Amino acid sequence: MNRPLAFITGITGFAGSWLAEELLDNNYRVAGSVYPGESTEHIDHIRDRLTLSRLDLLKPDRVASLIKKISPDYLFHLAGFSSVGQSFSKERLTFRVNLEGTLNILMAARESGKMRKIIYVSSSDCYGRFSPKNKTLTEDQPLNPVSPYGVSKAATEQLCRMYVNRYDLPISIARSFNHSGPRQSDNFVIPSFARQIVSIENGKQKPVMLVGNLSVKRDLSDVRDIVRGYRLIAEKGRPGRVYQLCSGRAVAISSVLEQFLRLSTVKIKVKTDKARLRKNDIPVMRGDNGRATTELGFSVRYRLKTTLDDTLNYWRMRS
Repeated sequence: MNRPLAFITGITGFAGSWLAEELLDNNYRVAGSVYPGESTEHIDHIRDRLTLSRLDLLKPDRVASLIKKISPDYLFHLAGFSSVGQSFSKERLTFRVNLEGTLNILMAARESGKMRKIIYVSSSDCYGRFSPKNKTLTEDQPLNPVSPYGVSKAATEQLCRMYVNRYDLPISIARSFNHSGPRQSDNFVIPSFARQIVSIENGKQKPVMLVGNLSVKRDLSDVRDIVRGYRLIAEKGRPGRVYQLCSGRAVAISSVLEQFLRLSTVKIKVKTDKARLRKNDIPVMRGDNGRATTELGFSVRYRLKTTLDDTLNYWRMRS
C-alpha cells in the first residue's frame, strides 16, 4: 500500500517542523513549502526525507501550479502571519497573508482534484472577549476577535466553511490554543522567558527578567501534542467541523515564570516592561478538548514541566 503524501505549508516554522516529524513517524511521505529566503534550520535534521518547494502564498498562479504538481492526499495549511502583537502594526500584511493566502490555497485545492482532507490551522484568538471571563470555551462559542490576527483567522474560518458548503472541499478546522516548545520564536512568552534566563546565565544580560502581564491565564499545550492533533484531524476529522486542540487547563503566566525561575542556575529579579503589555489582553483562556478527545482520540501526553524543561534546554544549546 502506498504511503499517503502530506503537503505542509509553513513546514520550516515552529509547528510545521514538528508536524513534519509527526507525519514521517506515522508512515507519511512529506512535502512542504518554504517562503523564499526563509531559513530551513528547523527541518535540516530531516531535510533528506522531505520534498521542499519555494512558495509565496500571495502568488496564486504559483500556488496553483505547485499544488497541482505535488497532488497531495492531505494538505496542512500552517503558513501565515502568526504574531498577535505584531499584527496591530502590520494589519494589511496580516490580512493579506492569512486571508488572501488561504484563498489562494483553497482555489488551488479545488482545481487540483479530490484530496482526502485539508486541515486549516486556526487559533483560539478568534474568540476574543467573552463573558463570564473565566468560562471554559467550546467550539460553539461565538467569535469576537479583538486583534487583527484574530479577525484574520476568524474570517478565514468563514472562507473555509464557504468552500466546504459551496464546493464540497473536505476542509476541517483545527482551532488550537496556546502551544509552545523547542524551536518557537522568542516573540512568544515561554521562549522569551527561556531565552532571557539563558542570556542571564551566560552573563549577556543583567539578572533581571523583563515581563509583560503575569496575571493572565492561558491554556498551554506542548507543540508535540498539538501536531499529533493535526494528524488525527486529517485521519478522522469531519469536513466542515471545528476541533479545539488544547489542554483544558488555564495556567497563570506568573506560575509559568515561577517554574522557570526554579530551573535557572542563577538568581533572577523580575521587572515589568511596559512595551510588553497589551491593551486588549484577555484575562483567561481555557478550552474544552472533549470533541477532539471523543471523535479523534486526542489526548494530552506532555506535562507543562516537560515543555518548559525542553524549551529551556533548547535555548541553552543555542547559546
